[in-house]
Amino acid sequence: MSTVVRWARAEWGPLYGAVRGPVLRRRWRALPMTLGVVCLTALVQFTQNQSWGYRFVQNIGAVRAEDPLWLALLRTPLSLFVPALDLPVWGALAQLLIVFGLAEICLGRWRTLAIAYVATLAGTIYARVGIAVGPAGLLGLPGTDADVVDTGPSAAVVGLAVFLGWRYRAYATAAAVIVAMVVEVILKNNLAGKEHLAAIVAVLVLCGVSALRHRRTGARSGSGSGLPPIRS
Repeated sequence: MSTVVRWARAEWGPLYGAVRGPVLRRRWRALPMTLGVVCLTALVQFTQNQSWGYRFVQNIGAVRAEDPLWLALLRTPLSLFVPALDLPVWGALAQLLIVFGLAEICLGRWRTLAIAYVATLAGTIYARVGIAVGPAGLLGLPGTDADVVDTGPSAAVVGLAVFLGWRYRAYATAAAVIVAMVVEVILKNNLAGKEHLAAIVAVLVLCGVSALRHRRTGARSGSGSGLPPIRS
């Protein structure tokens, strides 16, 4: 067996083992939430590209840092399913199908949605903090970003990818996602890239909380493992 194959099995074997059984047994029925999310995102994309639907989608799902906080929080959950108009929608749909699908099978639908929301919300909150800090700060933002429309599933996808990498010990993959987001900020230095970093920080906090909780559970049960057991 080659070194590459051994590495791939060590890196992705646990995740593959967790996904293979449900997919073989239930096929597409293993992904009801993911399929619903993909269909909803496609429907929203179709609607916002119509003359009669653009304003409606903006009113219910477009988040801007200049908006009142209560309104931004109200729109944040749906903003996850509003693809950015300047990016190919097929990319967003593919990300949702792959990453949300893996997460739904491995983590369950409610945990997947919770992590996705935390990642998206972290980006929404960061935008306000970054603008308050200003462009002179380390991760600050210019005031012009206050009216930038902030939508799309990318922060949720990045957050879920990192959480899955940690949860199933695909540490190199999780690290590669983080490095890619750092490089994005270095090259583009825009609102979206910095929101991705905010999403990663929020998810890493969730990973730490989860590890601590399982470590305490393991200590009470006599186990010394600090990582949660891997579902298969």
